[in-house]
Amino acid sequence: MNTTVSINALSLFIFFGVIQGIILSFFYLLKPSPYGSSNTFQGLLLLSISLCILEEFLNITGLIVRVLPVTNTTEPLNLVIGPLLYLYVKRSIGDKGSKKEWGHFLLAILYLCYMFFEFRQSNEFKYNSYVYSMHSGWPTISTNIKGYFDPLNIKRYLNLVTALQAMMYIALSLRILVKKALLSGRSLFRTDDGLLRSLRNMTLHFLIIFSIFIIVKLNFKGDTGDYFIGLYVASLATFTSLKAMNDSSYFSRSGSFMDLSMEKYRKSSLTEDKKYEILDSILHEFKDNRYFSDNLASLSELAKRIGESSHHVSQVINENLGKSFFELLAEYRVEEAKNILADKKRDRLTIEEISELVGYNSKTAFNNAFRKLTGKTPSEFRKSIMP
Repeated sequence: MNTTVSINALSLFIFFGVIQGIILSFFYLLKPSPYGSSNTFQGLLLLSISLCILEEFLNITGLIVRVLPVTNTTEPLNLVIGPLLYLYVKRSIGDKGSKKEWGHFLLAILYLCYMFFEFRQSNEFKYNSYVYSMHSGWPTISTNIKGYFDPLNIKRYLNLVTALQAMMYIALSLRILVKKALLSGRSLFRTDDGLLRSLRNMTLHFLIIFSIFIIVKLNFKGDTGDYFIGLYVASLATFTSLKAMNDSSYFSRSGSFMDLSMEKYRKSSLTEDKKYEILDSILHEFKDNRYFSDNLASLSELAKRIGESSHHVSQVINENLGKSFFELLAEYRVEEAKNILADKKRDRLTIEEISELVGYNSKTAFNNAFRKLTGKTPSEFRKSIMP
């Protein structure tokens, strides 16, 4: 066996990106958060990507020869990335989910079972697999194959299936986000909703990742071009780590690990005193003037009311409250709706009437926001508090 190990600056950057990705994934999985369900999917998504890139690091450097039993073990994880992205997006916008959605992982589970034929092969076989994928000019070594390692001859289609599946789930995720944005009267690419922007950016990053995947597989032999994917993912993990270290509330609010938009405030001219002044004005509008009940409420209109720029108002809400304008709006509206639902004097009001009273133009948008923040629909909440 050729045990040559080659480590350079690029491979080290990928390795440190992988480590940061794994650490971040455990923060998402283990750190208490009001967005626990969506963060679980986000943590699993980041962990899956990191493990896939870790195996690529081992292949690129030649270290895989030292741990041959792990060769190709992350292939099934390629088939969970798309479903995890899709389910994370659904959870983030308030979808309650169901047991049936685990069917999205059926393909990955079936392929993991099929991998048994390869897992049982000798280390010599796995070394030859590494040579074929990374160093086609190297000589292979003789080995005995135990039965069939690919009895259905489907491994040749794995890259195609991975790309098609990923693109399908990316399209489904974008479709959900587009519909969600339209409910607020804005396009997905012009929305003021910080959460939607974050989810949009994350989904577009995955579109870029799998576009790189397709280009690499079409133009490079075996896995020799996969380091491009590793570099891209490592860069995202590094920037996310820097954001998390500079923002103590990073894991306590909704938003994706691939959203780098908070950098827009780095050059802000606002002093801390000015931030608190703006914050007091915002809270005065929401608490005393009930701005949330205005069905035309928007970030730009709020900024006009308090005589500040939309950019500064958005910054203060993001940095001081750890949420977006629309998350703040939803919290006040849902809290008011809970008070109305609990008021026996207004128990004749329909859910649609209540949604209008608290500022929603759409009963569906009201239901989604209420369920996201309380875990129940307005009807379920009303029944739960009835004597």
